[in-house]
Amino acid sequence: MAEQEKDTNLTEETPEVVEEPAVEEAPAPEAETAPDPAEELKTQLAAKEDQFLRLAAEYDNFRRRSAKEKTEAYSKAKADAALAFLPVYDNLERALKQGSEDEAFLKGVEMTMTQLVNVLDSLGIKAIEAEGKPFDPNFHNAVMHIKDETLGENVVAQVFQTGFIMGDKVIRFAMVQVAN
Repeated sequence: MAEQEKDTNLTEETPEVVEEPAVEEAPAPEAETAPDPAEELKTQLAAKEDQFLRLAAEYDNFRRRSAKEKTEAYSKAKADAALAFLPVYDNLERALKQGSEDEAFLKGVEMTMTQLVNVLDSLGIKAIEAEGKPFDPNFHNAVMHIKDETLGENVVAQVFQTGFIMGDKVIRFAMVQVAN
């Protein structure tokens, strides 16, 4: 009997799990499941506007980059062409230093030299002033060194070959002799 009472107590203590039939939720109204056509169009419009702005920015960057590359290519070509003419400048400079008894010949060389300097100036190419100036390794190439008490320390004593500069870019360094 005691056992029967225990079994009865156990059954009373444990609640019975009753399965209830699954209740399906009522389908949501159609307005919530299907997006609003106006909202969908606004989203598409925002995406297209973003795409357009990105494309416009990319094109603007391309245009700037192309203009910069064009300018750099022109400057490099100009410097290369000028560099090809610098030996002519050097020879005319030597001819003027040598002098001549023929005044007409000397006048012709002077005119040719003046015209070449004017052409280089029109291209924005200037000779580097070096003699008597302080030595600057950014513009000068020292090939000789002398001791001269009349000149200060690191002063260019003599220029062997004229250097040229175009804007901030050195086309050819001046070949110089430096004192002290």
